[in-house]
Amino acid sequence: MKYLIIILTIAAVGSIAAGLIFETEYSQKFIGFGTMGLFVLVFPLFAYYRWKDKDFRDYMLTKENLDKMRDKEKHNF
Repeated sequence: MKYLIIILTIAAVGSIAAGLIFETEYSQKFIGFGTMGLFVLVFPLFAYYRWKDKDFRDYMLTKENLDKMRDKEKHNF
């Protein structure tokens, strides 16, 4: 998964760079497909890869988590 994300990122950035560097009739399409590849493929795959083993409840602002933060803040002072 990690290598797939790297390959897709390089391909998307390469497509954007090719569209900016080479003046062809398809330059705008290279830039568009590169941008679309980043936002439709790379970013969701990266988010899934980074968050797949995490518990989302640890990052939500619930009463228990707010109490933990307040207790931790009291111990730091």
